[in-house]
Amino acid sequence: MHEQVRDYKVTQEPYYRAVGDEVDLYEAAYAVRMPMMLKGPTGCGKTRFVEYMAWKLGKPLITVACNEDMTASDLVGRYLLDANGTRWQDGPLTLAARHGAICYLDEVVEARQDTVVVIHPLTDNRRVLPLEKKGELVEAHKDFQLVISYNPGYQSLMKDLKQSTKQRFGALDFGYPEADVEKEIVSHETGVSNDVAGKLVGVAERARNLKGHGLDEGISTRMLVHAGSLIAREVDPLAACRMALVRPLTDDPDMRDALDAAVTTFF
Repeated sequence: MHEQVRDYKVTQEPYYRAVGDEVDLYEAAYAVRMPMMLKGPTGCGKTRFVEYMAWKLGKPLITVACNEDMTASDLVGRYLLDANGTRWQDGPLTLAARHGAICYLDEVVEARQDTVVVIHPLTDNRRVLPLEKKGELVEAHKDFQLVISYNPGYQSLMKDLKQSTKQRFGALDFGYPEADVEKEIVSHETGVSNDVAGKLVGVAERARNLKGHGLDEGISTRMLVHAGSLIAREVDPLAACRMALVRPLTDDPDMRDALDAAVTTFF
């Protein structure tokens, strides 16, 4: 492994509870270096899954949190000025392609369309990355793979991936796990009892039923872990749920009352 990507190696096994055949499917996709797209609501485990697969495959993982201010140069690299003049510095995408890491672009729809276009030559049979400012064509290392994620629930006409981008990827759908599996995850991640974890999942299921009826997004598994972590530190469950589940989700007073009532039902 090249020293420039050695620091990106996932050294400890991340806890990931498989809910279907996603691990086997991803391994098969990696074997043929298929670019992958992970779709699902925020906080449902997409990032943890990529970390787990990078660990399982023994490959370095370079993660980029995409945002609307991100330029193509932020991804591929730029010239920097230092005491000796100018020097080129690879961006995260170039670093991964050059040295054989998995590059994970998280919430890729947040990036501008002109930025997303730079990944196209890496996602077809060419597997190259043109560095136009440098006049170099980087041929992707045999171990390189590109993974992107996004939340289809948030897409608008302005913020969706073009078909010309989507069709370059294999896709896996992620959702919130079944109640028993989610209970196991919350209990494992926080140390709370199965009983408490079950109650938290119950609150989440009530809230998820309100999605589209006043709530944009349901309570995520990540939020349940936050609440469970507080309860494990002996914070009152009602206060923990209000702080970690209800208040971050909505500012609407009626919706908060409805969610608080759901919390009170379980705790």
